[in-house]
Amino acid sequence: MIYEFRTYDLYPRTLGQYEEILTKSLAGGRPDVSPLFGYFHSEFGRLNQALHIWPYQDLQERMSVRDEVMKLDSWPPPTGELLAGQNTEIYFPAPFNDESITGDQGPYYELRTYTYATGDIPKVIDAWSTAIDERKKLSPFIGAWFTELGTLNKWTHLWGYSSLEERERVRTDAIERGIWPAPGGPVPRAQQSQLFLPFPFSPLC
Repeated sequence: MIYEFRTYDLYPRTLGQYEEILTKSLAGGRPDVSPLFGYFHSEFGRLNQALHIWPYQDLQERMSVRDEVMKLDSWPPPTGELLAGQNTEIYFPAPFNDESITGDQGPYYELRTYTYATGDIPKVIDAWSTAIDERKKLSPFIGAWFTELGTLNKWTHLWGYSSLEERERVRTDAIERGIWPAPGGPVPRAQQSQLFLPFPFSPLC
């Protein structure tokens, strides 16, 4: 599996218009061609961003799907005038991900992106593999992914929380009990965090 993370920078005060257009466009059949994993807008961190995540079996399927959806009258959605910038990244899933996770896992979703030293990603996977089951008991683990194309040595993970208070409680509890960060793992070179809320049409809500 691969996951395409598409991040769009919207002009300020256009989020409502963007949501309206996407609601109509997605209803035109795009998710019938290949499934949508999640669709979010930023609430904390860099604002006015829309993040949509699409899984594919491989790069060949991604290209085939993109050719197929171009035949739809409703896709791509007519949002070009609302976009200040676009970025796409291809991620590979961690071996311990639950690929079937969906539904109500939020409504707050924290996306954390770490950059590691060259060669550290396998060590991260090893450390997380032994610690993730205990961490998942505290809050929904949506998934972790790593880059093999584009900017390398990136590790991105997504967590669901029912409230900001729950996020603080869970993080404090995990640190105090020594559950998290995953013991024995390498220290990242850089870290970034954003909080997202789901659009009404997001499978993860």
